[in-house]
Amino acid sequence: MTLDRTALLAAYDDQLRTDAELAGALSVARHGPLVLGTYHGGRGFVTYRDLAGADRAGVEGLVSAGLAHFSAKPEIRLVEWKTRSHDHAPGLTEVLVAAGFEPEEPESIMIGEARRLLADVPLPAGVTLRRITEPPDVRAMTSMVAAVFGETHADAERVADSLLLRLTRDDGMELWVAEADGAIVCAGRLEPVAGTAFAGIWGGATRPDWRGRGIYRALTSERARSAVALGKVFVNSDSTEFSRPILERAGLVKVSTTTPYVWRPCGAVDASATSPREPRDHGSDTM
Repeated sequence: MTLDRTALLAAYDDQLRTDAELAGALSVARHGPLVLGTYHGGRGFVTYRDLAGADRAGVEGLVSAGLAHFSAKPEIRLVEWKTRSHDHAPGLTEVLVAAGFEPEEPESIMIGEARRLLADVPLPAGVTLRRITEPPDVRAMTSMVAAVFGETHADAERVADSLLLRLTRDDGMELWVAEADGAIVCAGRLEPVAGTAFAGIWGGATRPDWRGRGIYRALTSERARSAVALGKVFVNSDSTEFSRPILERAGLVKVSTTTPYVWRPCGAVDASATSPREPRDHGSDTM
């Protein structure tokens, strides 16, 4: 099966938006077309399939309603509004900025057939891959990822707590790592999306001193192999410019871009949690 960009983007919109994005949410609310998820660690997330044809005034009303929903929750430390460049959303970015949201770096929405990622990638001597579930392994993984992204130990612990909570729920998430001499040097998640043909490849991170050796590609292939075994046809990823070229060479297609807009209450400390924003893919085998 080979689909063009238009067909892949349609599949993304039909299967991977709204409810499919809320894995791990502690609670979910709705306001018109908006779906509002609250996550462990005080993180809120706003998404939607579309904005129901809203004009500029309607967009302003939706942003105001979304912000009011989370402002009423004292535990909220950060809210992300996930925008997509292909959406019809008149004035949305300007309205978000006016409401106090700040844009972060755009990411490429990558989609392709899982089988295209299957490859026997030779690993450096002493490097092994495995799936992890035990708390010490999960905490070691989040500590390494936090270091790669310049985040704090507290951030890593909050993410670990969220992941461990999800593992107890057995919602299908898989955690994969590459190790050398007992230390984790690369990590990533697989997120099979229930009721769809998709599995997401998220959270890819490789220690700088281990980049450029094929480890990220090998770990991506292993996750794709697991997705195929689960009956998934496609994989998707929101990718930084580090991992996008690797996925393109494997046959994935950039169908659009997504830019997170982030709002923090006055005086709030940043919170890291397992929302769809946290697992940006940053594998860096091209470096």
